[in-house]
Amino acid sequence: MKRFITILAFAFMVLALNAQELANFRRVSVVSPEVKNDTVTFRLRAEYATDVKLYGSWMPSYFDTAQLRRGENYIWEISIPAPAPEIYTYHFIVDGVAMSDPVNTLVQRDGTRYLSMLLIDGERSQNYREANKRGSVSYVWYDSELLGLNRRMTVYTPYGYETSKKTKYPVLYLLHGGGGDEEAWTSMGRTAQILDNLIEKGLAEPMIVVMPNGNPGQQAAVTLNLPVSDVNYRDPANANAYVKSLVTEIIPFVEKNYRAIPKKSARAIAGLSMGGGHTTAATMLFPGVFDYICPMSCGMRDGENVDAQMQAIKNAGYKLYWIGCGTEDFAWPGTETMVEILKRNDMEYTLFASDGGHVWYNWRYYLNTFAQLLFK
Repeated sequence: MKRFITILAFAFMVLALNAQELANFRRVSVVSPEVKNDTVTFRLRAEYATDVKLYGSWMPSYFDTAQLRRGENYIWEISIPAPAPEIYTYHFIVDGVAMSDPVNTLVQRDGTRYLSMLLIDGERSQNYREANKRGSVSYVWYDSELLGLNRRMTVYTPYGYETSKKTKYPVLYLLHGGGGDEEAWTSMGRTAQILDNLIEKGLAEPMIVVMPNGNPGQQAAVTLNLPVSDVNYRDPANANAYVKSLVTEIIPFVEKNYRAIPKKSARAIAGLSMGGGHTTAATMLFPGVFDYICPMSCGMRDGENVDAQMQAIKNAGYKLYWIGCGTEDFAWPGTETMVEILKRNDMEYTLFASDGGHVWYNWRYYLNTFAQLLFK
């Protein structure tokens, strides 16, 4: 009995010492990033580090960094002028090794990279935070006979969808770029927040947003660790396989399983980079499906069949052909080609030229802009 009591007392003593150690550790509160008075302060507790630098996407070059200084309690710190209102990503470089900010819960996933996020409030970014009335984001599985896979897509439904059992909604099919997947637009594009805010303010129509996985060999995002099928893109049988699946499988699935309006006037398609190419391909192959066409940062190649395909879109009718691209984007020359093709086919279009390049900084801005024009 005495031995048991001794062991029990020792156990309590160990727990007490551990608790005391944790309590002492927690007394050093690290806040990072801290935005205050037009200044952003980054902090990192790194006891054994000899050199800590900061890289942020607001910097002119990927090779640019800023040096942190070590202060009390091994906390490294730097304060910088706040960049313009937007969402940025950053990381620390500790003795040559890149790492995320361990105390920042705001992160974005870009393929296999997880990036700490900095949100600077302002007019441009006012719709990037959570709205008061929020819609729902869900992950939905469907069978693709064309691709031979059970695949996943992300679906946003607006506030009130679950309670308004009879209301039907238009649908925006929103496509990601190369290296992305079905989570890209919600993670980096802030789709749910942008739509929630625009709808709450009466600036956009309530709509469903469908964000598929544009990689035909993938079942879902890489985070699910599912096998990836090899797709021979040179095989003519695989030409536009995903685009065909989008129109012939995904759209029917959505219109069967959601309260979606099954009309051309209630369908929009938009995409960035690779997804912009999917957008133009889908509308050229299926000219009578979408009334709203919004390619971003993709451009277009001229060719002998282009005019016939564009005339098919024109004859089928459309309500909006909206093009977004940064003037510093490598896709800008192809965008100019797209504009020339539209001009010579006497097709109405809107060119939204912004500064900047091939970055989410622009694509969030474009979504925030053209979403206000849809289904009106």
